[in-house]
Amino acid sequence: MSEKGSAILVLEDGTVFKGNAIGKIGKTGGEIAFNTGMTGYQEVFTDPSYYGQLLIMTTAHIGNYGTQSNEQESDTINISGLITKKFSDGYSRTSADQSLQDFMVHHETVGISDIDTRALVRHIRDKGAMNAIISSSILDEDQLKKEVLEIPKMNGLELSSKVTTTDAYEVLPENVEFKVSLLDLGVKRNIVQCLVDRGCHVKVFPLNSTKEELAVFEPDGYMLSNGPGDPSAMPDTISLVKEIVSTGMPVFGICLGHQIFGLSQGLKTEKMFNGHRGINHPIKNLKTGKGEITSQNHGFVISKESVEHSDEIEVTHIHLNDQTVAGIALKNKPVFSVQYHPEASAGPHDSRYLFDLFIENMKSHKK
Repeated sequence: MSEKGSAILVLEDGTVFKGNAIGKIGKTGGEIAFNTGMTGYQEVFTDPSYYGQLLIMTTAHIGNYGTQSNEQESDTINISGLITKKFSDGYSRTSADQSLQDFMVHHETVGISDIDTRALVRHIRDKGAMNAIISSSILDEDQLKKEVLEIPKMNGLELSSKVTTTDAYEVLPENVEFKVSLLDLGVKRNIVQCLVDRGCHVKVFPLNSTKEELAVFEPDGYMLSNGPGDPSAMPDTISLVKEIVSTGMPVFGICLGHQIFGLSQGLKTEKMFNGHRGINHPIKNLKTGKGEITSQNHGFVISKESVEHSDEIEVTHIHLNDQTVAGIALKNKPVFSVQYHPEASAGPHDSRYLFDLFIENMKSHKK
């Protein structure tokens, strides 16, 4: 037992793992998921797309290099809880601000370490996505087995409203070439930065904004951000995106924004047996034939069958592991989206050309 005490992980199907407490002492629940990335844990934990999820990091050691403020993708930790094998209280980087333990305590994040994460991931791969509870304050298995059944299912759960900005805000480059209205469904900071780096004056709008509010900014294009939850549980946002697309303006959607765009055009989404989460997922660009290694984090996907029945939309990218839809585009308008994260952070930069494509679309539309 560690100095912080014992902890217990109880899965929805009754499976129990026992380990040591990390982070805040307490209890937390959500859908359990695993990330295969070897680096970038701070960026992952602060990604709003992970809101409501207990996250297993499959890397054997977590916390080795500490945390620093310029590596956050939002203001807070968004995972509901952390599950690791070995957890390091110390850290090696002299530039780090604090240990991961202190970072988790500051953001009131509960976690568990010293469990067999390989066995846990194999179990989830076989049984599929399910809810779970981590507790270091209550260790009664029977009580926790009852409580885990009361956690809301991710299917049908709207979560973007929990992480969207409250008020609109602007980020300017040194030299403005374009203006972009960004609909914040749970945006990562590096998406905004990738636009700013390309000369975009970005105004980030809350989830509940209207088409008129986004248009008053007089943008050259619209960005639909990433975010958490079930896209089909967001009818108002789907209607808003349908309005935006109907303008004929350039639009670029990422992750949840990609799914919402698809739904706005009559496509369907479905819950995956296990989602894609990591920074080494292989994608094929069907237009160029080139491969990309990508950063991914999603538990829902656009139905391949629904795209095949659409006359207006084409599939532009596929995931090479399971042939799921990874990118789509309208055939007659400068509107496209991808299921993965071209801004990376953490991850490879293979797909940042998509931001350049968005810029080219805005240039052409302005002409």
